[in-house]
Amino acid sequence: MKGLSFVAPRKSTDSTSIIDIKRVNAEWISVMPYGYVKSDSGHFFYSENSRNEWQWWGEKVEGVAQTIKLARKSGMKVMLKPHLWIGWGQFTGHMDLQTEKAWLNFEEGYGNYLLTFARVADSLDVEVYCIATEMEKHVELRPEFWHKLIKEIRQIYSGKLTYAENWDSYAKVPFWDEMDYIGVDAYFPLSNKLNPTVEELNLGWKPHLKALEDFSAKYQKPVIFTEIGYRSCDFTAQKPWETNMDLSENEEAQRVAYEAFFVSAWKQPWFAGAFIWKWFPNHKGKSIRDKFTPQHKLAEDELKNHYQNL
Repeated sequence: MKGLSFVAPRKSTDSTSIIDIKRVNAEWISVMPYGYVKSDSGHFFYSENSRNEWQWWGEKVEGVAQTIKLARKSGMKVMLKPHLWIGWGQFTGHMDLQTEKAWLNFEEGYGNYLLTFARVADSLDVEVYCIATEMEKHVELRPEFWHKLIKEIRQIYSGKLTYAENWDSYAKVPFWDEMDYIGVDAYFPLSNKLNPTVEELNLGWKPHLKALEDFSAKYQKPVIFTEIGYRSCDFTAQKPWETNMDLSENEEAQRVAYEAFFVSAWKQPWFAGAFIWKWFPNHKGKSIRDKFTPQHKLAEDELKNHYQNL
């Protein structure tokens, strides 16, 4: 899966945003709607229709469906991957509601949200449905919710299933045997150096690749990197999950990190593909506000060349 994580458009878009993706030879996109939770009450909400103007078009059911249709028209394959947003962007994996009432309130709304997009995925013949993203604490504390949800999704959706768990907690997920792929958001720490070489990053990959190989063999399932990305800044491979914007711009470090990823991980026999974090629709120049995107940077050519030749 030569994929990109496609940021939902704020307003309705056309095929130009998908055609733009193909310039790097990507063949898949991850379509990513968001829902929201209030961490005190567990109240979950998302916009199902155009009457709610507070949510971006590409995150609403109609926008998601239209984005998938545009991808289809351009010959792209799709992974539909719902996300959760907490407060000011707190990590979803740490969400721990304080009362049973709050948990039940959350699970009713969140479950309906995930089932809604399972129906969208099935109706549009989406190739892969990623049932959720980085829900570590909830999965640990309330696995019965997930086993029940997966059964309900299987009754709705006939395609392949995965779940996206963070690089440091994928081994704790109790329902991999119910998935078709093991999904990992692959922000593995690789080097503490400001400008590591490809060779140094390859050494950093080795223990992570061995752990993934063993884990894939345990469940007899291939692994998708449901997200992988590096910022265009110094120390990009030290803590790739960080969003610190104070580090100095460094396009070469980002490019080298991608080169090492393709050299080290891509040809592993258990590896099923990756979705690069992240790609903005109709993005015309270098992003000031987001160092992760490879668009219009040295990393874009690195990505283009590898996706062309793999």
